[in-house]
Amino acid sequence: MNDHELAGLLAQETGSLLLEVREKAFASGRSGKEVQMLGDRLSHEYLVQKLAEFRPDDAVLSEEGTDDLERLKAQRTWIVDPLDGTRDYAYPDSREWAVHVALVTEGQPVAAAVALPADNHLFGTQQTPFHLPPARQEPIVITSRSQWGEAEEVARAIGGTAQACGSAGFKAMAVVSGAVDVYVHPSGLYEWDTCAPAAVAEAAGFDVSGVDGERLHFNKPRPVVAGLLISRPEYTEVVKETLRW
Repeated sequence: MNDHELAGLLAQETGSLLLEVREKAFASGRSGKEVQMLGDRLSHEYLVQKLAEFRPDDAVLSEEGTDDLERLKAQRTWIVDPLDGTRDYAYPDSREWAVHVALVTEGQPVAAAVALPADNHLFGTQQTPFHLPPARQEPIVITSRSQWGEAEEVARAIGGTAQACGSAGFKAMAVVSGAVDVYVHPSGLYEWDTCAPAAVAEAAGFDVSGVDGERLHFNKPRPVVAGLLISRPEYTEVVKETLRW
């Protein structure tokens, strides 16, 4: 398998594992908190094990793992979020969670996949050909539940409406799928939240940057980025102007 195929396979398999874990945990009477902890731990262990098997010479940065700064010396580093949207995962009917798998070299993702297991959808950097979904008459801006203000300003600027939900990967893939038009997260995010979604969205033809307008860089000593903006190209400049303080 090439790196694109491996990213997709691992994201999909981890998602299937998480669905099974959640179903069995709730069936056995586990609490929501226990379901979250199980999902985080087992998905992390599975991804790390599989990467060690398929790419033993590569470094790994995982939300649920200990950050080994030897990754900074590695030529190839996998940045993964085994369960993005842990809070929503604890609700049996929630779709708003994802699995992120991305490979980074020289600060940029070169292969990535995002799985939305509850919807049985997989998005990756090798899905070709990509076509931007048709534009809607009234654009939709999506953001996190705690970030309403900036999203509402952006929505007004482009003549649209704002929505909020959980999971960075879920929101980013809503743009890629055409369900919404712009994703704005105006505050800092960890690299595992953003790396795979940003890579997939950019490969699909969307504009991707930090909310400061700068290109995102990954595998830094402090693994954070200055927010996230994913936009249909026709809205990008207006959105960036609106977000400039």
